[in-house]
Amino acid sequence: MAKNLVLVESPSKAKTINKYLGRNYVVEATVGHIRNLPKTKLGIDVEDGFKVSLLNIRGKGDLIKKIRKLASKAEKIFVATDPDREGEAIAQDVVEILEGKTNAHIYR
Repeated sequence: MAKNLVLVESPSKAKTINKYLGRNYVVEATVGHIRNLPKTKLGIDVEDGFKVSLLNIRGKGDLIKKIRKLASKAEKIFVATDPDREGEAIAQDVVEILEGKTNAHIYR
């Protein structure tokens, strides 16, 4: 099993990056956002220090499980999302869904 997990946003990027990295790497795509604010309520608890409440996006459950499984076996995780606002949000969501699911060091 690969020792390193690389997470990117797009499947085409994952495929290209995977060509350059060796067998010690698994490259997986988040296929965009994995979590979002709820549609039925504000999603920010002003009574609790403006804590944000996010929900997994419908249809992303299997992908989240797969990422968690890969992360649980990895020694290092590289969150290589795009260097923009959206990429930063996706990276933060990835780090949060992996909390308590891996002992790997996470690099951003």
